[in-house]
Order: sequence, then structure tokens, then C-alpha cells
Amino acid sequence: MDVSARQFFDEAITTPSPSGFEEPIQKLIGDYIRPSTDDLRIDLHGNLIASAGDKSGPRLMYAGHCDQIGMLVSYIDDLGFLYAQTIGGWDPQQLIGQSMTVWTDTGPVSAVISRKPIHLLKPKEREQVVGLHELWLDIGAKDKADAESLVRVGDPITLELKIRNLMHDRVTGPGMDNKTGMWTVMEALRRSVAAADSLRCHLHSVATVQEEIGLRGAKTAAGSINPSVAIAVDVTHASDCPTIEKQMQGDISIGGGPVIFRGPNINRKVAARLIQLCETHSIPYQLAAVGRATPNDANALQVHGGGVATGLVAIPNRYMHSAVEVVSMSDIDHAADLLAAFATALSSDDDFTPGE
Repeated sequence: MDVSARQFFDEAITTPSPSGFEEPIQKLIGDYIRPSTDDLRIDLHGNLIASAGDKSGPRLMYAGHCDQIGMLVSYIDDLGFLYAQTIGGWDPQQLIGQSMTVWTDTGPVSAVISRKPIHLLKPKEREQVVGLHELWLDIGAKDKADAESLVRVGDPITLELKIRNLMHDRVTGPGMDNKTGMWTVMEALRRSVAAADSLRCHLHSVATVQEEIGLRGAKTAAGSINPSVAIAVDVTHASDCPTIEKQMQGDISIGGGPVIFRGPNINRKVAARLIQLCETHSIPYQLAAVGRATPNDANALQVHGGGVATGLVAIPNRYMHSAVEVVSMSDIDHAADLLAAFATALSSDDDFTPGE
């Protein structure tokens, strides 16, 4: 991975993108990928679509959602404390004691979420799971008017956005779901253009929006691109840590390579091509099974229009939807290589119709 690609990844992790508020990260993505594109646009929904290659070739769509889970200011009380709704799926226990940021029109405002000290908790309270309605954000305001001088109802909130290096090539921070997938599809386009004299397909790498609240961006982006082949890139649960049951989640390891999914949501020929490319190019990979519609962009892509030959490549992720998600940089690097290989090999001669 070159220096500019790593810098782009680090900046993506520290750029806010709660579902519905993706404009800052789309600007970052556009600035990075523009030199490699024939066309770059943001649609009315907010999806960023970067395109390159032969317009007469098969339409290939890569989807990596750029949105992350967050919160939304919904009430400011008389003392100046903020109460918030969630954007996407949260475990409220993950929020206790966290540093947060409210992203206002005039800039970021620091906040914390906590609860009364353990010394003051009654025995019964210590045994109870805290509900979201029992949590508030403290920005240090003196009263409601003081808080409202900076914050408005409807302002988005994220965990404090930061990235830390762990041992080997592992990194940790919030928003790895799914800025890793977004990075992969954009880097795949950049590598495809650099590697091929000319792409025989028309590649569209899309930073989709609002995946965390219903796969919404993938639906609208597919509507304008109308791909014949598509691959979604998202995170999946790593099972190489305590309490995760491999017999339920599969044997998925951080650093073991990108995960290629098989199952009814996945076109068998697309999955087979991905596996073959890994073996041809000595790219490490892992296999996973899903027997239902996937809870990610692959779901929306497969059933678009008259149907799309859809694949799913995933990045192993520990502690999903928390402040300390962990991924391996080598996994996303290998995933980008795999998608670049798929794009450069694709031509009008390929037929992914089942049974043919």
C-alpha cells in the first residue's frame, strides 16, 4: 500500500459520515479518486460515483458504503444537556463513558456521554442494563440557551473519530464499518486504471450512502448505473476472538485475507471467478456462507431491475459498531488487489447467467 492510499484511509476514518450526513467524506473521496476517473459525479441521493473504462463494455459496479452509525440531537433540556436518537444499530452499553463530537453548521462541538458514578448507584441500578433514554450528552453548557448557541436539534453526532495502530498491521477506531469497504472500491478503481492499458468493462466504483438505515444508497445508485455485474464490499464479523462462535459465524480471521461469500444472495459464477483470481494472483482469501438475503448492499444489488450478477467481498472486523473496531490493513490491501484483478479481467465475453 503506497503512502497516499494509507493517508486517504486515515483521513477517511477521521472524517464524519453518519447516514444522511455524508457530504464531508464524499468531498474527501472525490479529491482522492478524481485523477483516476473518466467521470465523477454525486447523485441526488448523495452517492459518489467514480467511473472509468470502456463505455461499450459490461457495466461493473463496486459498492462500498461510506456512512457510519451515529446519533442525532433530538432534545436539549433546561440545564443544557443533549438527548439523542440513534442513526443505525447501537448497543447503548457501548456509549457509556465515550467521548463524542456534535457536528454543527459552525463546526465540531466536543461532548461526553456518561452516567452517575458507581458510588451513587443503588444495588439494583448496578444490575440493570442502561437504556438509550437514560443517557445524555454533556457539552459543558451552563443552561439551555448556552447549549442552543452552538447546537441545534437535528445536528449529527459521532464517536470521537480517531485511528490507532495496534501490533502487526492492525488498526482500531470507529467507522471501520464501512470506510474499509469504501476505501477498497475506490482503490480498486485506481489500481485498475493504473494496471490496464484500457479497461474492457465500464467500471463504476460507488461510495454508497445510508446503508446503515436500509441499503438506501445502493438501491438508487444501481438505478442510474444499471449494472450487469456488481460486487459489494463491506465488513464481516471476525471469529478469531473470545466469545464469537465459529460454528455460527464461520472461521474468519483478521489478517487472513478478504472474505468471499457464497450463498443464495450471491451469483455462483461471480464467486467462482473471485476465488479463481485469488488463486491465480496468490491473494489470500477466506470463504463464508450466508443462507439468506445479506444485510448489506449486496442484497439491494442482486434484485435491482431484472437482476444483477452479484458478489460479496468482506473485510474481517472485530467489535463491529463500537469505538474500537479492529481490521487488518493487509486485508483491505488484498481486497483492493482482488477487485482490480476482477475489473481488468472482465470483458463482453463473460456470461454470469446461472447454468450457462
